[in-house]
Amino acid sequence: MNIKSLLLGSAAALVAVSGARAADAIVVAEPEPAEYVRICDVYGAGYFYIPGTETCLKVGGYLRYDIGVGDVLGLESIDKKDLVGSSVVDINDTYFKRMRAQLTFDARSETEYGTLRGYIATYFQRDSIESTNARLGPTGAPWSSTSSDWALEHAIIQLGGLTIAYTDSLFETLTDSAGSVINDDIGVAYSPGKSHLIAYTFDGGNGFSATIGVEEGSGVNYTIDSYVPHVVAGASFTQGWGKISGVIGYDSVWGEVAGKLRVDFNVNEALSLWIMAGLQDYDFDRAWDLGTATTLGRSGYYGVWGGDWAVWGGGKYQFTDKAALDFQLAYDDHENFGAAVGVNYALVPGFNIRPEVVYESGYARDITGAKVGGKQDGWGGYLRFQRSF
Repeated sequence: MNIKSLLLGSAAALVAVSGARAADAIVVAEPEPAEYVRICDVYGAGYFYIPGTETCLKVGGYLRYDIGVGDVLGLESIDKKDLVGSSVVDINDTYFKRMRAQLTFDARSETEYGTLRGYIATYFQRDSIESTNARLGPTGAPWSSTSSDWALEHAIIQLGGLTIAYTDSLFETLTDSAGSVINDDIGVAYSPGKSHLIAYTFDGGNGFSATIGVEEGSGVNYTIDSYVPHVVAGASFTQGWGKISGVIGYDSVWGEVAGKLRVDFNVNEALSLWIMAGLQDYDFDRAWDLGTATTLGRSGYYGVWGGDWAVWGGGKYQFTDKAALDFQLAYDDHENFGAAVGVNYALVPGFNIRPEVVYESGYARDITGAKVGGKQDGWGGYLRFQRSF
């Protein structure tokens, strides 16, 4: 073998080894299959499967801008330019405004015990307010100012018929709140507000359902002060013509009972009407605010209206797919009266404009329930813009 043959053989061997190493260096691993978000249509529109699970999630909420004017829904403020020393020269009427951003999360999955659900609703908002804590000016006179707030609106766990939550009182929800107007508590209140609660609902499957639950209450005067909770029970029957529902609540702190009965009628495809009556075991002398030593105007957690009885009524008329008229009236045993009428107009899907006019009247009362002074009344206007998603 000569030198030339040896060199050519060595070069060929080197090329072969280098080619093998180069081939090893550029080997690419097979990509893992991508997991795309899947639509979940079991619980309605907007749900999707959380990747890697069988839980369906829906994210929603709204942006809302409110403007209120008038004696009932507007604000008052010291004329700041016209203030001399600590004397109020003039008080001006001004706007109430609120910007709220709400977020909701609704997670659901199926189990051997029924649907397991977790629901959260929270909001952040910026309000215009009346403030009496200004550094200058007379004590008690209102100053227009602003305030920011955050709240946990609802936090609900449900499994089958069991509900464990912080949310609206069952005394409100078991009779479907009140009407479809914005200011549905104008003149006469119908709900004690929000509470911790545990409840069980039986669904008969034929339009009948019944619920029993226990609640903590809220505030200094109505939060339970022993291991004995407030108790609420209610039932409803729904058919094509409408619905009848009733609820009764026992306040374990004060030993008072209140109840409501409501009937809804579907008159036709455009018009729906409803009426609701409330009755309570009322004792004005016991309606005492423990925090401020003044009268509350109510003697129990659930009896939020004035006197022994109250009545509410209203309805909705759907003019077109985009526009509806909402109206509501309310009156109670203490001669408090409220009325509201408004239009709900869907300019485009997801964006509603809602103007509303309200009227409210009533009498101030002392600790015995007697009228103090003359009738107090006023008008108000409201305008809401809401982008829902």
